[in-house]
Amino acid sequence: MSAASRAFLRSNRTAARVRRRAALTTGAAVAALLVSACSSGGTSGGGGQTGFITGSDGISTAKEGERADAPELSGKTVDGGQVDVADYKGKIVVINVWGSWCPPCRAEAKNFEKVYQDVKDQGVQFIGINTRDTSPGPARAFEKEFGVSYPSLYDPAGRLMLRFEKGTLNPQAVPSTLIIDRDGKVAARTLQALSEEKLHAMLAPYLADGSADAKPEK
Repeated sequence: MSAASRAFLRSNRTAARVRRRAALTTGAAVAALLVSACSSGGTSGGGGQTGFITGSDGISTAKEGERADAPELSGKTVDGGQVDVADYKGKIVVINVWGSWCPPCRAEAKNFEKVYQDVKDQGVQFIGINTRDTSPGPARAFEKEFGVSYPSLYDPAGRLMLRFEKGTLNPQAVPSTLIIDRDGKVAARTLQALSEEKLHAMLAPYLADGSADAKPEK
């Protein structure tokens, strides 16, 4: 075999090794993305001019006057009823996106029910959006297990999440939580699981009059 032929074969083997490494790297990246689809969340919601200012606690707020309108959110609930978020205009509405398959959602479920019981008589309504459960059965079992008393819209394909202004929600960040002010505008959001204390802190500025100015991160 000539020197030129040997060099050609070596070049082909090197190229093949490079392609294998690239494929392995790509596969690992895809796997990591899938694992992180249900995690403790994050602070980024993608592009879009949402007016959010994100604090060091991972909670983003928007100043009054710079808040986006909440979209129309209505439909069948996990338990077979009907709910329309528009019916609660004039109240503070806490929207929690969850799935029965999501460990962080299970971790925070009792926190949400406890806070709901604490504040429901103060003009506050909690509404869930159940996503990626392919049938209502597991979602109903989740609600029973954790004693969830507020309604959740059944949204297996995530279509309701896509109605929000771009950058408001990341469909891959489950759980996520939004606060809609008394005027029907998105005032705050977080893309992470919440403790009872953190949920209370997120909600507290809006209890007095339903509005709170965002404060830049220090």
